[in-house]
Amino acid sequence: MKRQILFFFLALTGMISAEAKVQLPQLFQSGMVLQRNKPIPIWGKADPQEKVIISWNKHQYETVADETGHWRIDLPKMKAGGPYTMTVADIVLTDVLVGDVWLCSGQSNIDVTIERVYPQYTDEIDRFDNNKVRVFRVQNETNTHGVQDDIRPTNINWKPVTKQNVWLFSAVGTFLGLRMQQQTGIPQGIIVNSWGGTPIEAWISADSLMRDYPMLIKRLAFYQNDQYIRAQAQANNEANKRWQELLDKVDGVSAYQLSTYKDADWKTINQNDWMWRGVGSVWLRQHINIDKEHAGKPARLLLGTLFDQDITYLNGKEIGHTYYQYPPRRYDIPEGLLREGDNVIAVRFINKYGAVHFIPEKPYMIAFGDDRFSQNPMPKDVIPLSTQWKMHVGAEMPNCPSGDVSMQNQPTTLYNAVLFPLAPYAISGVVWYQGESNTGNPKPYADYLRKLMGGWRALWQEPALPFCIVQLANHDGRQQTGFPSPIVPQTAPVNSGWAALREAQRTVAQQDPYAEMACLIDLGETVDIHPLRKKEAAERIGLCMDRLVYNKKVQLSPHPISAEAQGSEIVITFDQPLLSEGAGNIPELEVAGSDGHFVNVDSSMVTGNKVSLKSPISAPVKVRFAWKDSPQATLHNATGLPVTPFEILLQQ
Repeated sequence: MKRQILFFFLALTGMISAEAKVQLPQLFQSGMVLQRNKPIPIWGKADPQEKVIISWNKHQYETVADETGHWRIDLPKMKAGGPYTMTVADIVLTDVLVGDVWLCSGQSNIDVTIERVYPQYTDEIDRFDNNKVRVFRVQNETNTHGVQDDIRPTNINWKPVTKQNVWLFSAVGTFLGLRMQQQTGIPQGIIVNSWGGTPIEAWISADSLMRDYPMLIKRLAFYQNDQYIRAQAQANNEANKRWQELLDKVDGVSAYQLSTYKDADWKTINQNDWMWRGVGSVWLRQHINIDKEHAGKPARLLLGTLFDQDITYLNGKEIGHTYYQYPPRRYDIPEGLLREGDNVIAVRFINKYGAVHFIPEKPYMIAFGDDRFSQNPMPKDVIPLSTQWKMHVGAEMPNCPSGDVSMQNQPTTLYNAVLFPLAPYAISGVVWYQGESNTGNPKPYADYLRKLMGGWRALWQEPALPFCIVQLANHDGRQQTGFPSPIVPQTAPVNSGWAALREAQRTVAQQDPYAEMACLIDLGETVDIHPLRKKEAAERIGLCMDRLVYNKKVQLSPHPISAEAQGSEIVITFDQPLLSEGAGNIPELEVAGSDGHFVNVDSSMVTGNKVSLKSPISAPVKVRFAWKDSPQATLHNATGLPVTPFEILLQQ
């Protein structure tokens, strides 16, 4: 009996000892990149008063955990290099590099993956192989109760850049890391911490919001009941499940996709002049004739971008499905499925809100050959789809009840769960690419952005921590609200929430000595909130960091310094010489009087770093440029960077 008790005691103490081992945060793993030329904080947990020893670069450093079990050692500054081995107690981290580390945060345009943009840069992505650029993806998580010590484990943890490793990683982050490594020749670490659709408030600390926005914090308190959150999530899941069950029960899903189904009595519609505004499902069918040369060959169906969900069939076989509106539909057709003669594409649209429609200006075709995965340039061997489809309503449904509380959209929840635990991991700078979710109420955005930057700098204890603010690209926000397609470009002045938010981004960057703005007003797509030209976006972000971090004399997008009214003539002075596409009047210039009503300018010209214009109204007080969701901005500098949209007061 005594032996059994002794054995149990030793086993118990052994377990306790195992659980009390020194622990490191998720960021610290083999293959990581540490920041050069700054002290390197290493921290973690252990037993209270336990000694922690770090072996690093032929030296040892030690400390003792405090009464709560937390400890931290700041290693001395180092030059770029590696690989090194770091030992923390009994933890061995290998293949550690020292270089520059960048934190990329925001919403879905940071999220957009290499897989999504692959057709834009097919050859380059196929050649990805750079061991000196390492990537790390923070796993999404929320916390309504307060800050937490660590992030969740992730599948992308300090992996080198290869096509396979970054296939589902941020395209902007990948291209930025490769660009900076090519420019500097030293290792680069990219930490991506983003969540699609999230507002800026979710990324700001409670302390930063409490004074000026107390109602936001009071709203957060409503979601601090875990039982309520679980109940809402369960109710939402059950509602979605029941809605889908009822839809499938009514819809003829067992026949409409078959190539033998007779669709002669279905209505014919034109995809560019058609929207189905019901809730439920609608079926579309199109017959494609395939010649002997293409029959049986593997191919790719490019079905543009659709709103909202689709399940797509070819000759009765499902070849792809997408459950939300944004991803491009690129569905691979296996060898042998296409037959000579008549083939049938069937699309089952499902929508719970809005109007089912095709997104214009996207590719709709079947592509063959080895280049079928590329869209830059487009494949050579293609069969275009017709714009004509046979249409039949599958099932009309009531709106699906929703109990979703979207915790990631609540104030402070992301700061608590996925931002706070990253500090004080040493970094070179922050890329902030967010704003689309705040365009509905842009007025407080400038203040929110200042609070975010100030709060993050305080968290890292770096008052001069560099920020690159990525300005929203051109995109027509009406596309997101079921506006009839194709969208007619706006020509008259409008009060654009997108433009107002861009102005908030511009003014904050201009007023902050440690921030710059990357202007993307020419890299967007009118019909796609997720433009594909992420390499070009990363290049402009890199230029901002060249200036902020490396003190290089680089030209960024031109911005106005002043605007002066001289009678009926207005002269806007910019920080650098400008060029304008074409000749004659510059589009997108507007002026307003004291009533705040803007009108288009009909006469203007560029001379060096000045734009002069004739005011169509007397006593103008404001001038603005490119003030629309998706403006036709033609002013740029000698390197092709566009003039940023702006609104400024006139000096009289």
